[in-house]
Amino acid sequence: MRIVVALGGNALLERGEAPDSDIQETHVGRAAGALARLGPAHELIITHGNGPQVGVLAIESASDPSLSHPYPFDSLVAETQGLIGNWLLQAVEHAIPARNAVCILTRTVVVTDDPAFKNPTKFVGPIYTENVAKQLAAARGWDVRPDGSQWRRVVPSPEPTEIVELEDIRLLLDRGAIVICAGGGGIPVVRQPGGQLRGIEAVVDKDLTAAVLAAELGADAFLLLTDVPNVEIDYGTPTARPIRSASVAEMRSKSFAAGSMGPKVVAACRFVEHTGGEAAIGRLEDAALLLSGSAGTVITAGGGRPAVRSAARA
Repeated sequence: MRIVVALGGNALLERGEAPDSDIQETHVGRAAGALARLGPAHELIITHGNGPQVGVLAIESASDPSLSHPYPFDSLVAETQGLIGNWLLQAVEHAIPARNAVCILTRTVVVTDDPAFKNPTKFVGPIYTENVAKQLAAARGWDVRPDGSQWRRVVPSPEPTEIVELEDIRLLLDRGAIVICAGGGGIPVVRQPGGQLRGIEAVVDKDLTAAVLAAELGADAFLLLTDVPNVEIDYGTPTARPIRSASVAEMRSKSFAAGSMGPKVVAACRFVEHTGGEAAIGRLEDAALLLSGSAGTVITAGGGRPAVRSAARA
C-alpha cells in the first residue's frame, strides 16, 4: 500500500514543553518507532507540522539586532523543513534500517488573492496568557487569537493548490525510498506572470497540503496522527463522544475547531472525495491500528467502518 502520514505537532512537542532540540528529538524517535510498524511492508510518505518551531525561529529573527528586518515566513518554513526533516530522517533510518529514507525540500503553490491573507488563522509559536499575547501583538505587529485556554500568534494560511516537487517525490517512491516531504505545509510560493516562483509570507496548513499530496500520489490510505484517540463531537464538554466512523457528508455536517481538529477533518474529507479511498484520524501510537480500521476515526465515502484497504498495490 501507498500511505501518506501527516504527523501532528505532538510528534515533536507537547503543549507547554520547552522547544529544546533534545526534547523534540526524543518525541521524533517515538514517532519513528510507531511508524516502524508500517514502513517495512508499505510505501511511506511522511509529512509533519512546524507551528511551534517556525514560531520560535520567527521570534529569534525578529529579535536579532544584526538583521534590519526579520526573515520572511517562506524562508523560516524552509529552515524548519531542514531542521525537522533531519531529525525525522535519522530517526526513521534507525527505526526502519531495511529501508532507505530521503528528505526533500518541498514548495507549495498558493494564490495571492486567497482570502486567508486578510484573515490570519494559522497558530505558530509558543502559548501565552491573553495579556502577554496582546502586549506582544501591540509591540510587534502580530495577530493573536485564543488557542483553547491560552493565546498564540496567528499568520495567514492560504489554500495549497500545487506541490512543485511532486514528480521528484514520485520518482523517489518508485525507487523504494521512504520520503519525508512537504514539512510545515511546504514552503509557500506564488507563480508570477512569467511563470517564475517567489516566496510569500504565510504558513500553509500541513494537513491540507498532505491531502493534496495523498490525492496526487494516488495513496491507498491517508493517516492523520495526533494526540487524541478519536475525533469527538462536542470536544472538551461533558457531552463529548467519539466518532468511530463516518461518511464525508456526516463529517462535513458537523463543526470542529478551526485551529486544531477542523483542518484535519477537512483534509481527510478532501482525500476521500478526490480518491474514493479511506482516511483515518487518531493517535500516533495507534498508527498500525488506524490502518486496519480498528482504532481512531475512519472516514469513508459512504460511512461504516471497513478496514482501510489492506490489499497490496497492483
